[in-house]
Amino acid sequence: MSGIKSTGVPSRELIESTFPSEERRKSGPFAVIECWQEIPCDPCVASCPFHSIADMQNINDLPVIDHSTCNGCGVCIAQCPGLAIFVIDETFGAEDEASIRIPHEFTPLPAVGDTVRALNRDGSFACEAKVIKVRNTKSKTPVIEIAIPARLILDVRAIEPLSRAKNI
Repeated sequence: MSGIKSTGVPSRELIESTFPSEERRKSGPFAVIECWQEIPCDPCVASCPFHSIADMQNINDLPVIDHSTCNGCGVCIAQCPGLAIFVIDETFGAEDEASIRIPHEFTPLPAVGDTVRALNRDGSFACEAKVIKVRNTKSKTPVIEIAIPARLILDVRAIEPLSRAKNI
C-alpha cells in the first residue's frame, strides 16, 4: 500500500488495480471500490442487486468486485459508510469525456447543470465539472454524477462543497 499509510493517498498502481479490463471499461459504467483498510464492514456486499461484490469469509476482508456481472448501477455507492465506492463511465459523452458518480455528504447539494470544482484524493483542485445527475434519497448518502475530462478518471473523487466554494 505504497504511501497510503503515511499520506492517506493510494498509489496510481493501487488505484489501477481496482479497475476492470480495458474491454469491460469500453462496455459501459463500472464500479470501483477504493477500500484499502481491513475493517469490519460489508454493506456493499448485501446492497448489490447483481451479487457482483463477493461474499466475505471474514467481515474484515476487503471487498472484491466481479466486473463481469457489475453493470455500474451504483446502488452500492450510497451504502458504503467509508465513501469508497465510485461508478465511472468512459462511454459517456464525447471521446475525451467521462462521467463519475461520487458520494457527497455536504449541503447544499449542487443542482443538475451546475459547474462545480472537482477535487482529487488529497482535496486539491483537479478540474471544473458539470453536474449531470443528483440522487438524494431519504436516509442515504447523496450521489452526484459529474462529467469530467476522461484523462482524470483515476484522479477525481470528490467535489468541493458549495458552501466552501462560495466563500472563496
